[in-house]
Amino acid sequence: MDRFYWFNGQCDVNERQLHHQLSVRLYDGDEKTTFDSGLVNLTNLKLIWKDEEQKDRVIAINLDLIKKIEFEGSSMFKSAKITLHLQQAPPDKPSGPKRASSHNYIRLSFRVGGQEAFGKALQNALSQKDWEKIAAAACAPSQPQAPQISHRHVGIGGIERKMQEKYKKTDESINQAFKDLDALIDKAKDMVVLAEKFSSKLQDKKISITDDETVAFKSYLLSMGIDNPVTRDTHGSGVRYHEELAKQLASFLNNIIEDEGGVMTLTDVYCRFNRARGMELISPDDVYNAAKMFEGLRLPMRLRKFDSGVLVIQSLAHTEEEIISKTTKKVIEEGSLTAEELGGILGLAFTLAKERLLLSEKFGKLCRDDSVEGLRFYPNKFLDAGV
Repeated sequence: MDRFYWFNGQCDVNERQLHHQLSVRLYDGDEKTTFDSGLVNLTNLKLIWKDEEQKDRVIAINLDLIKKIEFEGSSMFKSAKITLHLQQAPPDKPSGPKRASSHNYIRLSFRVGGQEAFGKALQNALSQKDWEKIAAAACAPSQPQAPQISHRHVGIGGIERKMQEKYKKTDESINQAFKDLDALIDKAKDMVVLAEKFSSKLQDKKISITDDETVAFKSYLLSMGIDNPVTRDTHGSGVRYHEELAKQLASFLNNIIEDEGGVMTLTDVYCRFNRARGMELISPDDVYNAAKMFEGLRLPMRLRKFDSGVLVIQSLAHTEEEIISKTTKKVIEEGSLTAEELGGILGLAFTLAKERLLLSEKFGKLCRDDSVEGLRFYPNKFLDAGV
């Protein structure tokens, strides 16, 4: 604290405000001081602390005395803090609140938050070192120079020309980016054509390749996302497009949905399907409209909406009774489960795990305990009691 000095409020002509923060307490080392709650102003040259109660009680420290800063996060009983490691005070330092201190660091305690933003501003001020630039400018000999005026950028006409130049450069950058993207799309289309040729040859058995190698090659094509996706260019934009899209979506999900327990959220389906399609992305509405056609096309899955409003795609191989039975069995085995716990056991997303528990509760297989600890489900003992 012996680096601080009483501040009269007069700032340097080159000084500018950077940041401020209310309710900051000062520590001398780890010791509390009487500077308990104040407004801290940060300039490019100083750190100024002003008492929130006694407005004329103001102290300051020059930033050139700060060697290093350290951050300490907040906890339940402690406020976030910034530690400032200091150099020795200069001999000509003005008088301050403390003549001598055994500590070479001070701490700022942020009682109402704001430590992160203030710390970033302080780090930036210390890295800029404006006090050195100001001192160097003051020592440099003054050499008056005649102002150079460019008639090209004078007045409204000059401003308009500068804006036109800026727009021109931006347009050139955008055009170049789209050229690169078009080239990438053309290459991707070439790869699709090549992959289709290989796929047709594999199906016709025109080349010498084993069944295992055929499966492996097709899996590589799927992972690349170029396995002949259905597009509006090839199937139009009407009902036929969504019918073909529904067939491809069902085929794509056939194995994936089994690994996910027979049910997937429509959001998850949309993300996975688009990733597999590569460059031929589709909209959420396309996925939704395609999923609605599963039943009419007699495909082995259905679009379903839970009572909570969550949309899912469910495999017909996993009936509602089977899902309820498996969920109830897990709860009985564990004694009780939350949605997070069930999701961890079955490898399901939280939303699907919660819907399974709610569905089982709806059919009377489970009971809930909704407390401050969260929503937990238990086996329905009334069924065993025959009530």
